[in-house]
Amino acid sequence: MPRSPFEWIEEQARARARAGLVRTLRPRPADSALLDLAGNDYLGLARHPEVTEGAARAARTWGAGATGSRLVSGSTELHAELELELAEFCGFEAALVLSSGYAANLAAVTALAPHGSLIVSDAGNHASLIDGCRLARGTTQVVAHADPDAVRKALDTRTGPAIVVSDTVFSVDGDAAPLRALAAACREAGTPPGEADGTREPGASGASGRSGAGLLLDDAHGLGVVGEGGRGAAWAAGLAGAPDVVTTVTLSKSLGSQGGAVLGPAHVIDHLVNAARTFIFDTGLAPAAAGAALAALRLLRGEPQRAARARAVATALYERLTAEGLEAVRPDAAVVSVRAPSPEQALRWAARCRAAGLAVGCFRPPSVPDGVSRLRLTARADLTDEQLDRAVNVLTEARR
Repeated sequence: MPRSPFEWIEEQARARARAGLVRTLRPRPADSALLDLAGNDYLGLARHPEVTEGAARAARTWGAGATGSRLVSGSTELHAELELELAEFCGFEAALVLSSGYAANLAAVTALAPHGSLIVSDAGNHASLIDGCRLARGTTQVVAHADPDAVRKALDTRTGPAIVVSDTVFSVDGDAAPLRALAAACREAGTPPGEADGTREPGASGASGRSGAGLLLDDAHGLGVVGEGGRGAAWAAGLAGAPDVVTTVTLSKSLGSQGGAVLGPAHVIDHLVNAARTFIFDTGLAPAAAGAALAALRLLRGEPQRAARARAVATALYERLTAEGLEAVRPDAAVVSVRAPSPEQALRWAARCRAAGLAVGCFRPPSVPDGVSRLRLTARADLTDEQLDRAVNVLTEARR
């Protein structure tokens, strides 16, 4: 027998074990008794009867799978209906649905950052945005987290097209990006010197007559939670529908389904149809997922108070946990992050919570950009006051 060419994997496995960073799959039963603060079902719609019926109805009508890529046979009238309503709800001209939020981010970044362009990426961005930057033909410059001045300095170095890429609500700590300031930095990048403050000399031609930078926002954790009735962070910042703003969303968090979408100007969406490889060469989103997402979107439109409730639960979690002496980050949406001293202690803390009937997320390096391990709690609109009491009690007792 020849030696395995994958022997190096064993050494990496041993290194992960020594560092306390081994990850394992834990299949959950359909009727788990755990109180779930680990998943991303922010509005409690994943098991809503109207949402599950939307999935079943779509499967009965269109079949179990999309049968091919969207450009071949995988684009149904249901996909078009979902795109139309999603764009309208979020305030954008057009939308394009893909098989996952990850695929949507890869599509948007790679298609909007051609050779010769500059990508300015926040240091706290999600892995899907980071991978999109790695795959894009443009040059990426990573800047300090949530720092518009750093974005401005990076944009000053560009010689061609540019795009600024950022989460709206960051998935690790749940903090929000300064969207209005980022948009201003992007637009100032196309303003001739002196024009923004009124000191430009008469007849001065400016830098090069170039346009500003585009702004690409990943609103995975904003849709359904942030903005009027959950219309998203771009809406809340007054940026929805702007010609220089593109947003990506997932259908797997607030909408309780699966899939992702890119929203923006119609000509940008048309460009993605023709240039985004994770759209062109991927099988279309399964009809059941599209049907469930559409049903959830209509529920949210009819019950906008769900968004406010999710934010209220997150705030209550933060206030009560910090009152108990835990180090938590004030949430800007539905994610509540609680710091842990080390990866090992974070694992033990999460395990004690699970043993007491509470499921929480456990984030450790390399999933966290700052190297600080933490428990990640996700507030849900359908969490009762009694369940909130139980969650706080379990978390504080397990920490002691």
